[in-house]
Amino acid sequence: MGAQDIVEGGNPADSASFSEAVLADLRALEQMLNSGALECDTLRIGAEQEMFLVDRAFRPAPIAQQILESLAHPDFTTEIGKFNIEANLPPRLFRGGCLRSLETDLEDVVKLASVTAQDHGAEVLLTGILPSVRPGDLTLDNLTDKPRYRELNRTVMNLRGGEYHLYVKGIDELQLMHDNVMPEACCCSFQVHFQLDPRRFATQYNASQMAVAPVLAAAVNSPLLLGQRLWRETRIALFQHSIDERTHSHIARKHPTRVTFGEGWVEDSVLEIYREQVARFRVLMTSDIPEPTQGVPELKALMLHNGTVWRWNRPCYGITAGKPNLRLEFRCLPSGPTVIDEVANAAFFFGLMMAIPEEYGNVAAKLPFDDAKENFFAAARNGLKAQLTWMDGKSYATAPLILEQLLPLATAGLKKANLDSADIDRYLGVIRERTQKSQTGSAWTLAAVHDLTGRSTPESRDRRIVGAMLIRQKSGEPVHTWSTLSEAEMEADTRIYQNVTDIMSTDLFTISPDDPITLAAGTMTWRHIRHLPVEDAAGKFVGLLSSREILRAISEQGWTPMTVRAAMNPNPTTVAPDTSTVAALRLMLEHKLDCLPVVKDGELVGIVSNQDMMLVLASLMNAKANAAAV
Repeated sequence: MGAQDIVEGGNPADSASFSEAVLADLRALEQMLNSGALECDTLRIGAEQEMFLVDRAFRPAPIAQQILESLAHPDFTTEIGKFNIEANLPPRLFRGGCLRSLETDLEDVVKLASVTAQDHGAEVLLTGILPSVRPGDLTLDNLTDKPRYRELNRTVMNLRGGEYHLYVKGIDELQLMHDNVMPEACCCSFQVHFQLDPRRFATQYNASQMAVAPVLAAAVNSPLLLGQRLWRETRIALFQHSIDERTHSHIARKHPTRVTFGEGWVEDSVLEIYREQVARFRVLMTSDIPEPTQGVPELKALMLHNGTVWRWNRPCYGITAGKPNLRLEFRCLPSGPTVIDEVANAAFFFGLMMAIPEEYGNVAAKLPFDDAKENFFAAARNGLKAQLTWMDGKSYATAPLILEQLLPLATAGLKKANLDSADIDRYLGVIRERTQKSQTGSAWTLAAVHDLTGRSTPESRDRRIVGAMLIRQKSGEPVHTWSTLSEAEMEADTRIYQNVTDIMSTDLFTISPDDPITLAAGTMTWRHIRHLPVEDAAGKFVGLLSSREILRAISEQGWTPMTVRAAMNPNPTTVAPDTSTVAALRLMLEHKLDCLPVVKDGELVGIVSNQDMMLVLASLMNAKANAAAV
């Protein structure tokens, strides 16, 4: 949960004053470390649960403020998007039944949020990236109206100097030009916290850098973004792109990003990380600088700056029960698929955090840092299919490494912390079963995509997947037990076909107005299509060419060479993406149209054909008949 008391529209003088406060906090922390003032012998864990809000059509529901007002609960807060909310769970001692109590508390907050959302016509979904998010959801209209988020957007975009290019390559390819930080709102995480011993900070922090890859590989739950199949944990790539403030010159100089795994092993203390962050990254946000107080320093300026450098393993300073302490914020885990899956992921991480230092000492002496970093990105890209380099320098397939080496290691770590044996078996058993069956959240989602391919458009496909996720999530059963989509789930749902974006085709062949008519005719013949949208060199939609118009042009002008411009309809009837399906159908019937181009801001986004309409109507009639039979 980031600080909210942000000063908007700061000037260079404000940034300079705030930087002085950050440096003062750094000196205060150094004094505390030198004097042994930070808590050393207590282990605590904590968690933050981020959630998506979806409407009854399984689209993002930008009603977070209404939900929070109805909840009126101190544990719930905003996130950057109006379709996200977050719950912060209190820290608990790492012993006995702490994992079971964490699961119970998570179930309680998710249930409370879900019941409240239902009162507003929405649902809560736990997933890393919401499959049904589309570019139209990522506008500043959906940015949470709070100073922190407005200032983050203002400063990042000012530093960037304009639009940025988001590119991610997986099974499919996503390329997007965007002009704000809202892609960050596509990401929901389950962040766990683990208190560190400042005397052993380097050993423990470096252990977390080794643990992250296998834990993430087993936890992946974000394979879809804007309809494209990308990384198994696409959040990792997306989050870095969405708040990357580097200019072209920074990128050319290989300046590190604010979203980072890190650049090397820690040698001694947390000061190494904080000093590097202060030296490398300018202040993004400022707040009113508090007057020095007696007692334990709060280090508000340092922690605000730390909150604008998003390490996947982020060290944080806090005060618990009046005692200052350091904790690790483990940020890479996705939200969902279910609460028990999340607690299982946390248990796996906590067990490795306890066991790796005991088994290997400081891993910096065992493995080059670049191997650990490569492990992290391999896990994000490939999940359980990744190859990881472990302590002996050998490369292992991830699943056997987890099953044969790391689960026994994590078990020993949890036992060392005196956790309940039944809980150890319960949560690590979930990791074991998930790994043996190779069914992560991402694997289930990609299987659902495969099952729906050819039966729906990408838009309706992704919303059906969201609906199926909700049903299974509410069962509370871990993802390795989830069934594939049923025939009923693959059939039509009237909620899915509300707008033309739900039924339009987007995999289109287009042509230029200056192309020869013979190329258009050949393309239509080869692809068995009757219409070709016409786009100019700037990508603007300028007309529609049909086979009927080609024949008319030939009959009028003979077989003389001609361009597409001579035959196309330069002013075809078009609709906007938010046009209702019913309105589009009426338009096609009234004007006897075979197709409707879907256009936004002068650019073609899809086409609705009469065949698309007939398939939808047939599917809806079939679903209605099946429902009546039941």
